[in-house]
Amino acid sequence: MSQSLTAQARALPMAIVTYLERSVSAKPASARQTFVENAVVVDDGKSYTGEAAIAAWLAGSAAEFEYTTTLLRTETDESATTVVNRIEGNFPGRSVDLSYRFELEPETGLIQNLTISI
Repeated sequence: MSQSLTAQARALPMAIVTYLERSVSAKPASARQTFVENAVVVDDGKSYTGEAAIAAWLAGSAAEFEYTTTLLRTETDESATTVVNRIEGNFPGRSVDLSYRFELEPETGLIQNLTISI
């Protein structure tokens, strides 16, 4: 995501905004704080459950490639908020639009499920 948040991004729940900012920062593992303890992330067909697995996933995905993100759109329904980002970088294909489907825990507002797909 670009350095300055768009109005569309600022309208998202705080946990999502924070996750999007931190996941592309110099310290992506800090995005772990936006998840509940027993959260589940599904990315590239693999599931990561719990604090340690998600922290390792965050660290690993950031180290693999250099990339930038551009917010394309957001969608909200009764159970989730979906953010579609264009990812461009030094990975095979060089550009892809990824859908991030966030389900938040009602009590804390933190992420309980995140599914990333093309």
